Amino acid sequence: KTILLRAPRSRVWRALTDSREFGTWFGVNLEGPFEVGRSVRGRITNRGYEHIVFELMVVQLDPEHVFAYRWHPYAIDPQIDYSNEPTTLVEFRLHETAEGTTLTLVESGFDRIPAERRAEAFRMNDEGWSAQMQNIRHHVEG
Repeated sequence: KTILLRAPRSRVWRALTDSREFGTWFGVNLEGPFEVGRSVRGRITNRGYEHIVFELMVVQLDPEHVFAYRWHPYAIDPQIDYSNEPTTLVEFRLHETAEGTTLTLVESGFDRIPAERRAEAFRMNDEGWSAQMQNIRHHVEG
């Protein structure tokens, strides 16, 4: 997914990599900063999803260019232990343009997710990322 954000690259970078700001537009209350090799957890704040503990492992912080993490996609059933499943890789790439910043999001690795939940995880994350791209737009342009 790609979106043009009418904001400087430094502003978009801060919205992505400051865990408090990320939590504001993403809808999660994270416990701690983003650092490469560090796992960060928190509860989803969106109504109906408060029972979900969000967890990611930061794998890349290339200032104002790439922010990437691994997580368990659509891991929303509190009765299931997803920790033994493979993760997907979420990559945010920033490119400065005359109009602002182009933000490109790629989530890869769905082919490694167990077959019985792969299609649903992909579908739900595809829908979720469409909404989140608008959320970050409102956050940095507002």
